[in-house]
Amino acid sequence: MYKSFALTLLVSALFSCQSCQNIDDSLNTIAPPMSETVDVDFYLTRADESALFLKQENGISAFNDNTNFSINVSDGTTYQEMDGFGYSLTGGSALHINNMSASSRSTLLNELFKWDENNIGVSYLRVSIGASDLDVAPFSYNDLSSGETDVDMSNFSINKDKENLIPVLKEILAINPNIKIAASPWSAPTWMKTNQSTVGGSLRTEYYEAYATYFIKYIEAMASEGITISAIIPQNEPLNATNNPSMVMEASAQADFIKNHLGPAFQTAGLSTKIIAYGHNPDRTDFPISVLNDAQANPFIDGSAFHLYAGRIDNLSLVHNAHPDKNIYFSEQWVSANEAFSDALKWHARELLVGAPRNWSKTILEWNLAADANQDPHTDGGCTECLGALTIQGNDVTRNVAYYIIAHVAKYVRPGSVRIESNTSSELPNVAYKTPDGNIVVIVLNNTGTRKDFNIKVSDKPISTALEAGAIGTFVW
Repeated sequence: MYKSFALTLLVSALFSCQSCQNIDDSLNTIAPPMSETVDVDFYLTRADESALFLKQENGISAFNDNTNFSINVSDGTTYQEMDGFGYSLTGGSALHINNMSASSRSTLLNELFKWDENNIGVSYLRVSIGASDLDVAPFSYNDLSSGETDVDMSNFSINKDKENLIPVLKEILAINPNIKIAASPWSAPTWMKTNQSTVGGSLRTEYYEAYATYFIKYIEAMASEGITISAIIPQNEPLNATNNPSMVMEASAQADFIKNHLGPAFQTAGLSTKIIAYGHNPDRTDFPISVLNDAQANPFIDGSAFHLYAGRIDNLSLVHNAHPDKNIYFSEQWVSANEAFSDALKWHARELLVGAPRNWSKTILEWNLAADANQDPHTDGGCTECLGALTIQGNDVTRNVAYYIIAHVAKYVRPGSVRIESNTSSELPNVAYKTPDGNIVVIVLNNTGTRKDFNIKVSDKPISTALEAGAIGTFVW
């Protein structure tokens, strides 16, 4: 009965339509409804590597009313100004890059350091004063035979850096003359140390003045090569006595060295190079706080630097709160060659891309820029598993997770950008900036195991979007 009734209605409807063909033609010419155009760029890296800092042609829409989490961004509340983002250009990194053909090297360095739409525009580098553990072997700029001393630094020479590091730095500066370069020693020359070794030991007090001269000689020698050292950290990881090279410099010793020797020497020499204290993990916030508490050392110190191999990233705020007039820098974090891409991506995005600037850091620096497929070179006792942001074999370059981590922030958050207010959550940690050009940049991590739909509300251009599990998105207004 129901089928017969339906058929009757259908036949009736067909016969009652006097211009069905006209209606069909009309329907064929009606365009589908269009969603509102969204003038926001979206760059994506997925945990499964199916998208690697890839600009998306879809995936965002004008905000639609929903119950999803909203990231509310306001440039009315501002925090620290950013100095830049990048890597450590170790001696090993410079070796691999310098050994490339001229054309391949030029292509790579432009990709890394040029500030334009087509390249990522790294804006900050860290170099070692003498060797780091990712050089072929330990060295300083004043190595002497046993029993010899040279307090006047008459034998000081940066010739070792002229083999690879300085030529590469000069090419980088030709591409980006505004790049900032910080420098730190892993060890003083062995003749200045209590144990006469490249590993461990501490600086003998009678050589504090000579060591201050060593720093001045270094800064002036680099300047003579056209390389400005914008900041120095007097000792890399001052509580690490086991790396090669390494040297212990306790907080009281660092305060003494800065207030009585290094700071006054810089002042006398007319150097504008910043002095940044500490350079180790935030499990020991007592170290930088005590150095900054020293009334005589404090005026010479610009701020404190951190790594994150122990402690919590939010401990950086404890140091900021103790001395809010002093700056915070994040200067190193390695990626293990044995770590899955997805795990490293999520951890570094959460702790560094979001965590460091949300806790007042003006920089984010990953560790080694480049190594080969065997994670070489390294010193005897140096890091054997430090994965470079790049793996370089001859002229062949593989981009690894640290490359994409820095790309997500360096390309659009140029130096001079200011961190601005945004609410956050454990599932969608994020950080927001206003750039010198007036753009708003929001970096978001999906810190969960499932897809997350959410909104970002920026001024009068709110959007709705989504990220897959473990993905990073950079959104640019």
